[in-house]
Amino acid sequence: MPPRQPQQQSQRKRGWHAWLFAALALLLVGTGIALGNWQLNRAAQKEALQARIQAQGQLPVLDQAEFLALPKPLEALHRRVHLRGLWLGSQSVYLDNRQMHGLPGFYVLTPLALEGSNETVMVQRGWIQRNFNDRTALEPVETPSGLVEIDAVIATPPAHLLELGKDAAAPQAQADAATAPAAPATASAPATVGSSPIRQNLDLEAFRTQTGLPVRTELSLQQVGSASQGLQRDWPAPALGIDRHYGYAFQWFGLAALVAVLYVWFQLIVPFRRARRSRHG
Repeated sequence: MPPRQPQQQSQRKRGWHAWLFAALALLLVGTGIALGNWQLNRAAQKEALQARIQAQGQLPVLDQAEFLALPKPLEALHRRVHLRGLWLGSQSVYLDNRQMHGLPGFYVLTPLALEGSNETVMVQRGWIQRNFNDRTALEPVETPSGLVEIDAVIATPPAHLLELGKDAAAPQAQADAATAPAAPATASAPATVGSSPIRQNLDLEAFRTQTGLPVRTELSLQQVGSASQGLQRDWPAPALGIDRHYGYAFQWFGLAALVAVLYVWFQLIVPFRRARRSRHG
């Protein structure tokens, strides 16, 4: 009897290990499948968003009265508009480190005071290439005076980039500018925002406070059309990352399949072959 106890204990230990490995493999396979499905759902959501963006772009162009009457303008994102107004060229902003066709440069933004209203919208007018010898030397941009008509697409405010080494005194300077009285800006008034029109980012709330302009802060416009006035307008499509989600899903499903194959091989096939060799040995 005593010699059988070590054998029984060894069998119980092997059985416990087998259940542990089975539970671990099941957990990993289930997690991989769940995460893969989640990535597929995210890709489907992004595809639906892409379809909505394309549908918005195919709707009739909004005129100025229709644009101003929009109750929820953000629901009309990516819809085309035709507007008429006055460029406030002295308040133009150049957003640095923006690329077009893989080249570094600036997005040029200028407020447009809409005709017949007390509203001003920030227009992303286009892109200019950086001067590689002198970053502060800006390429010439033509800003017509008088009333102009533009075609544009309703967009969110300009995206923010990560700012490294930002001056610690900047928040205090912004606070001082926000509390200082601001004279109403006109097309010929000098720029009142910062010491340079070149910025890394633009916060429309702060811009509105600092300039005194009635700038709409919940949206901006992207001017469309062929290159003109020294500006290129080949705006990149919204980066939705659909292919990335499919890539992640493939990786998670592949991990689940790998775990399943390894479990079958080491826990089923290898012990079976070992047992068969011992019986025939």
